[in-house]
Amino acid sequence: MDQHALNAIRAWNQRQRPDYKLITVKAVNPSIGAEILGVDLSEQISPVLFAEINTALNEHHVIYFRDQQLSDEDHKRFGRMFGKLHSHPIHAAKAKAKAAGDQAAVAMNELYGAGDDPEILQVKADEASKNVAGEGWHTDVTCDAQPPMGSMLYITQPPEGGGGNTMFLNMHLAYETLSPTMKGYLEGLTAIHSGGKPYTGFYDVQVPEGGWPQSEHPVVIRHPGNGRKALYVNKGFTLRIPQLSPHESDALLNMLYEHCATMPELQCRVDWTPNMLTFWDNRCTQHHAVWDYFPNRRYGQRVSIIGERPTA
Repeated sequence: MDQHALNAIRAWNQRQRPDYKLITVKAVNPSIGAEILGVDLSEQISPVLFAEINTALNEHHVIYFRDQQLSDEDHKRFGRMFGKLHSHPIHAAKAKAKAAGDQAAVAMNELYGAGDDPEILQVKADEASKNVAGEGWHTDVTCDAQPPMGSMLYITQPPEGGGGNTMFLNMHLAYETLSPTMKGYLEGLTAIHSGGKPYTGFYDVQVPEGGWPQSEHPVVIRHPGNGRKALYVNKGFTLRIPQLSPHESDALLNMLYEHCATMPELQCRVDWTPNMLTFWDNRCTQHHAVWDYFPNRRYGQRVSIIGERPTA
C-alpha cells in the first residue's frame, strides 16, 4: 500500500466518533460496520432513538441488529422511517412473466422467491440453486434513476454448516485512498448503469417488456447524509464511462474495481445469525454475498428505501 492510501486510512480510523445515550455501538473495525445493541425493531422507534440509529448508519455505513423477531409489517415499518420503500425491478419483470405463463418466472422465483409483495424482496438459496442473489461486488440497483439509499436484509435462516457471510466495502474510503490526481480526474466523469448487466448478463433472466432500467450517474458523488465524497461505480451494474473510448473506459473501471476488491482495509464481514437484520447505506458501500455454503440453505427477505438521485 502506498503512503497516500495509508495516511487516508489512518485519518479515517482516527476521526472523532459521536456519543450515544440510547444504544450501544460495537464497531466491527474502524473502517466499516457496527453491531447495534439495545434496540427491539418490533417495537415503535422513538424520534430520539431513530436519530441515534441514523447517526450510527452515517458513521459506520453498515449496522446490524441480532435476535430480532420481525413480521413483514415490522420490517417495512422500520424501513419507512428512512423513506418510501423501493420496489425491485425484478418484481415487475416477474409479474409480467407470470401473467404470460413464461418459464422465466420460474428462474426468477429460484433467485428471489415466489412472494408477490412489491416492497419485500425474498432472498433464498438451497440445494437446487444455480446462482444466488448478490454474488460479486455490487451496489444495489444503481440502474435506477433514484437508486435505493439503503437496504435492510433480515436473515431468518443462515446456513446450518456455517458460511454465508456478506462482505461490505467502504466507498468513501475507496475514494480517499486514490491519488489526488486520480480523484481530480474522476470528478468530471459519469457512468452508465444498466439492469441488463446483472439480471440478463449474469442471472440469465429474460429481458422484460420495455427493458431493464438504465441511468447515468456521477463517478464521484457527495453523500447527502454525511457530506463526504464517495466512489460510485460497481462491477455489478456499471457498463461504461461515456466520456472515454471503450478501451479507456474498460481499463479505468477495471482499475477501480480492483482497487476496491483487493484492499481488505476497506472491508468487513458480517457473520449472520438467525433472525438478524443488517442495514447498509447503499450510497457509500458495496457488498458481496459469499456463496460458500452449497448445498445448505439460506433464507431471508430484504426491504429497500428509495434514495435521492446521486449528485456530483
